[in-house]
Amino acid sequence: MNLILFAGFLGVVMMITGLLVKNDRAITYLAIVGIALLFFLNMLEMSTGPLLNLPVKDMLVTSKFGLLMNGIMLMATLLYFIVSGKHIEMVGKHVPEYYALIFFVLAGAGLATSFNNLLMLFLGIEIISIPLYILTGADKRNLKSNEASLKYFLMGAFSTGVMLLGIAFIYGGTGSISISKISVPESPLSLHLITGVLLLLISMAFKVSAAPFHFWTPDVYDGAPTVFSAFMATIVKVAAFAAFIQLFAGATGIFPSQKWKLVISVIIALTLVIGNITAVFQQSVKRMLAYSSIAQAGFMMFAVFSYNYISTEGILIYAAAYCFATIGLFAVLLKMEDYTFNGFNGLAKKQPALAAMATVFLLSLAGIPLIAGFFGKYYMVASALSKGGSYLWLVILAMICAAISVFYYFRVIQAMYFKDAQTDAPDILPTSLAFKYGLFVLAIFTLAIGIMPQLLLQYLYF
Repeated sequence: MNLILFAGFLGVVMMITGLLVKNDRAITYLAIVGIALLFFLNMLEMSTGPLLNLPVKDMLVTSKFGLLMNGIMLMATLLYFIVSGKHIEMVGKHVPEYYALIFFVLAGAGLATSFNNLLMLFLGIEIISIPLYILTGADKRNLKSNEASLKYFLMGAFSTGVMLLGIAFIYGGTGSISISKISVPESPLSLHLITGVLLLLISMAFKVSAAPFHFWTPDVYDGAPTVFSAFMATIVKVAAFAAFIQLFAGATGIFPSQKWKLVISVIIALTLVIGNITAVFQQSVKRMLAYSSIAQAGFMMFAVFSYNYISTEGILIYAAAYCFATIGLFAVLLKMEDYTFNGFNGLAKKQPALAAMATVFLLSLAGIPLIAGFFGKYYMVASALSKGGSYLWLVILAMICAAISVFYYFRVIQAMYFKDAQTDAPDILPTSLAFKYGLFVLAIFTLAIGIMPQLLLQYLYF
């Protein structure tokens, strides 16, 4: 509740500040202070409850899981502001508005982690999506940015229509849109309910870029300003997954028995295969990360497939590992003038510290042991195995795809350490002290969660 109220308030504050303050650096500092305050208020809510108890009529319900997901998103956003704030200032002339839109997205994320009503789900997803249409097209001088914004808007509007239609069908089949009050008989299932569930599944799969509804992701991530691609690929994806889990796994009444697992398993398989295979053939690291985010969504879908305490713990670790590593990699990418793999040639000789931290992030995304990404994938696979051997094929496929992902992540490491930069290769952009410290903290968090995951999981139970 604190996140919803105060993120919206800070969004308005950033808009007003833009009229009074013309120094972009000061705007960034204010945004950093604001996000740190949001993180503090969210952690305070975990221990003492919300500052304001509003009569929400059971439409919003906070939980330890939801608040911890909020905490991960807010910490990731804080570090994102620190390492990427200077590049947000370089996108255009409307820096306060960019930060305001990001705060509004976080308010929507608060709804996505606490909704108990399908109407609140719709509002949360739309509050997340609408600012992103604007941020995607923020670089008005770039035709790719304009194209990406239009494509994202059209596809997003279509998926929103699908979601509303699904909600209408569920209401027609159950007589309620409250998650806790929806009651579904084991059999027979009405046509209204089956149609509504499938439409909701399609719309949410679109939001998390799961195949075969992923087609917008590479073009949008590639066309959007890189600094905003990092935000969309991490915090926004985690917020959408939090809503996905809350809807399809936490609401046992919507999906009765085992009838839906085959559908989810097919989506997971397609997402893993398409995301990893297409990432192998990319020549741009930025576009590779876009397809990589699709592949990572396949692993995160296991939390929806097998909703239990293992997957609950796993998605928290995965969300933190994925956010920290991807934000760090995009931050390194922002310093490169050449986004191809050749642009990383010899980086270890020119910037050894930068290359070392980028290596930590790449190893985490690849799922190498003792780094956070390994435990994320381990928990996801373990949660599926706990459901029995019926879907052993899906676990084997996930392991094969994880092995494939090692190839394209290690291509970047190979370029940094085992190839020499060309003499006419452009130098990387200057790195500030705050950038290096922020990147170092991201790397430390990634390593710490990999060595001691209980540092994060303890907040789920105490």
